[in-house]
Amino acid sequence: MLELKDLSVSIARIPILRNVSFEVQEGETIAFVGRNGAGKTTTLRAIMGLVTAQGSILLNGQAVDHVQAHERPALGIGYAPEDRRLFSAFTVEENILLPARVAQLTQDETNRRLERVYGILPELKEMAKRPAGSVSGGQGKMVALGRGLMLGTHLLLLDEPFQGLAPVLANRYAEALRALRDTDRSLSVIITESNPGLLKNFASRVITIERGEIESVEDVSKVEA
Repeated sequence: MLELKDLSVSIARIPILRNVSFEVQEGETIAFVGRNGAGKTTTLRAIMGLVTAQGSILLNGQAVDHVQAHERPALGIGYAPEDRRLFSAFTVEENILLPARVAQLTQDETNRRLERVYGILPELKEMAKRPAGSVSGGQGKMVALGRGLMLGTHLLLLDEPFQGLAPVLANRYAEALRALRDTDRSLSVIITESNPGLLKNFASRVITIERGEIESVEDVSKVEA
């Protein structure tokens, strides 16, 4: 489904990624783990076209290397960055709908996808009319997940979604991811995380990156919650 081949990235002439190669199958959830600065976020940003990368990125067998960053979400890629990047003056629902507006989805398709988001994250429907600037950091992560799901029909990239979450919200986020996996078996997900134990209930593989290079790829048993 997704294939990275010899992906390399340098920023200010400093190598960040070195020949990163791995595949993600359709419907697979990958825990992409490593310490801070290992290259996790840069890998996701390269997939989204937000940094200049050498190598190849293939989605469903088609190279997307030359697809502009603003056009990649239309390929069915959703992205929830670590810092959420919500528009505080917009409501929660307006933030969720923004990608659909930019992608010029039809109203019927927009409504269908919004109901999908609310089915997985019903608390967002309750907060729909609240200004995004009034939600907590943990709630903001939920909003960012919902926004990513609006366009993430094939691939969803979640950058450090558990970072800074209180245990209750971390458990709720994990429940939402399990619900997403159970309701959409074809969606592929990459989740960056420093602690792979948080993803043991739904990740099928753990890919470890250190110092910009893939260190190991480990199959893990799926344990149903």
